[in-house]
Amino acid sequence: MRCVYREKTYVCGDYKEVYIYPCFAESVKKGRRKPKAKPTPAAQKRVNRRAKENNLIRLLNANFTAKDIAFDLTYRKGEQPETDEQAKKDVQNFLRRLKRYRRAAGLPELKYIAVTERGSRGGRYHHHLVINGGVELSDLAAIWGKGYTKAAPLQFDETGLIAKGKYMTKQSLYFRSFNASKNLIHPQPTCRDGRLSRRKVQELFESGEDRAEAAKLYEGYRLAEAAEFYNDVNGGYYLELRLYKEQATFNGRKKRRKKPCKKTMSA
Repeated sequence: MRCVYREKTYVCGDYKEVYIYPCFAESVKKGRRKPKAKPTPAAQKRVNRRAKENNLIRLLNANFTAKDIAFDLTYRKGEQPETDEQAKKDVQNFLRRLKRYRRAAGLPELKYIAVTERGSRGGRYHHHLVINGGVELSDLAAIWGKGYTKAAPLQFDETGLIAKGKYMTKQSLYFRSFNASKNLIHPQPTCRDGRLSRRKVQELFESGEDRAEAAKLYEGYRLAEAAEFYNDVNGGYYLELRLYKEQATFNGRKKRRKKPCKKTMSA
């Protein structure tokens, strides 16, 4: 079966994600296609979770900077909502008040990503938000008005806000995992087929933690992380690369390693 390797690329601000994987020409015999194997529920759950994480990470890296804010909201005694619907309404009301505040202050339109969680032990609701900056932290707390708040500038490193994205999706309450303003940039993938031969992809796969060759493929970028997977069924190599612009600066803790991280992709 003929195989061509595809590069699927997302550009998200100063960051780039590249997925390298084989594309096989479908073999058709007598007008019938070979039925596709269905993943197990557990495997599909892992795939869905990973897709949600990556989607959120792309939105964070593409739309926010170190001038923007991570903002957590909790409730004081007597303010805790009794239902999921009330918790959702609370954060929506907060966002509406914040939009009005920004308009009155002549600030740019609100950009946000919001996640609502419920504690596994006490069952207490809380909200995690990322919002654009410009508002004093004391004013943000007053606009919430229902309890304790925690605010901090966003901390970027070589992978952008990957840690923040994974944290925000770990136990989200709603089906969509997160809610976001409609004015966000949604990075769209570009695909390129055949630039990399199977032999070249195999060399990258087997190069271990020394991923200098992978970085050379993408001028102006350096490699932060690489994950890999070999499919015993189709004999294909799968690579996931996370890169950052050479001129990018970071306000978070830098990773203290000379070589990029090698990870194993989850099936």
